[in-house]
Amino acid sequence: MLSTRAFARLSSRPFSRAMSTHEAVIVAASRTPVGSLNGALKSFSAPQLGVVALKHAFEQSKVDPAIVEEIYFGNVVQAGVGQSPARQVALGAGMKTSSDATTINKVCASGMKTIMLAAQSIESGYKSVVVAGGMESMSNAPFLLPRTAPLFGKFETKDSLETDGLWDVYNNFAMGNCGEFAAEKYGISRESMDAHAIESYKRADRAWKEGAFNAEIAPVTVKGKKGDTVVKEDEEYKKVIFDKVPSLKSAFRQGGSITAANSSNINDGASALILMSAAKAKELGVKPLAKVVSYADAGVEPIDFPAAPTVALPKALERAHLTVNDIARFEINEAFSVVVRIAEQVLQIDPAKVNVNGGAVALGHAIGNSGARIIVSLVHGLKTGEYGAAGICNGGGAASALVIQKL
Repeated sequence: MLSTRAFARLSSRPFSRAMSTHEAVIVAASRTPVGSLNGALKSFSAPQLGVVALKHAFEQSKVDPAIVEEIYFGNVVQAGVGQSPARQVALGAGMKTSSDATTINKVCASGMKTIMLAAQSIESGYKSVVVAGGMESMSNAPFLLPRTAPLFGKFETKDSLETDGLWDVYNNFAMGNCGEFAAEKYGISRESMDAHAIESYKRADRAWKEGAFNAEIAPVTVKGKKGDTVVKEDEEYKKVIFDKVPSLKSAFRQGGSITAANSSNINDGASALILMSAAKAKELGVKPLAKVVSYADAGVEPIDFPAAPTVALPKALERAHLTVNDIARFEINEAFSVVVRIAEQVLQIDPAKVNVNGGAVALGHAIGNSGARIIVSLVHGLKTGEYGAAGICNGGGAASALVIQKL
């Protein structure tokens, strides 16, 4: 329920009375289940997962792929994926060869950035129907060899997953070390992070039991020698032993507080959203699910990246003329539990409103996918008229945030 003050602010804005011609609305939002590392989805490349998600979005919305003018798709570890991953998704899902395709790499925020770019394309009047999304197959990230091998002796291979996705190039250490720094800086205890992680798993389990994700899931058919298997549920959230969480060793620093339990996992998955102008949706008779209200990016010191959503979210809320109290649900990507704990502390967010159905700690974090995945879940989780806000940090010291309203 909006406060009187918030309603007064919003009622003075044109979009609150009637959607403007170029306002960006979301008419479909789908995602594959999130697969475990070398799990059920390991045989799929990132673009193949993207195709599954986008085809499901087309099927659910009855939107003809031929009318889509442009696609933005996020993907982080692109070594070995093939030329123009976004275009692979576009053509694989039935879009016209004349459509534009751009692959976006903003590390973990890649998927969310595509939605922002799609909205901008529509709001400017440049395009009227645009696809956005994200994808990652971390199971298929290759090992890298140098082009020029030494004349004598051994040489090292590099893990592209670590090098291009999970390594802070500015401080030359794993991203988890940034989490340790942030926990110390903001006074977030190991106990608090473990409690958050346990709650994330419990919420994810409850959400699946209650069917909260059913509407957003694009089932994936996996071919096998003994027949096909249909994957239609996230793999990761069942892999937890609560009694062991408090006793796990720190993962990145001796005596540290970041562990495998309060960190996100290494995963596979894809999400796809179809956006169009309000005018186009009306013309086609397509019922919008939500509208894009505002968005923002933020940059901080690279080592402070876990706290970057606390800068991006207020910027997006200010542009929407909303406050934290006006938001019914928050989706804040759980790269580590410390990210959410910092956001709750700094922005004074009620934890009950954050990641209501669990987050990346429990559901998994396919890095190029997650920014889009949390918007998909937000679109389906909100009630009509409610506002939702999502934030996601990304390596290098940055974050993206987006505010939507359910229609």
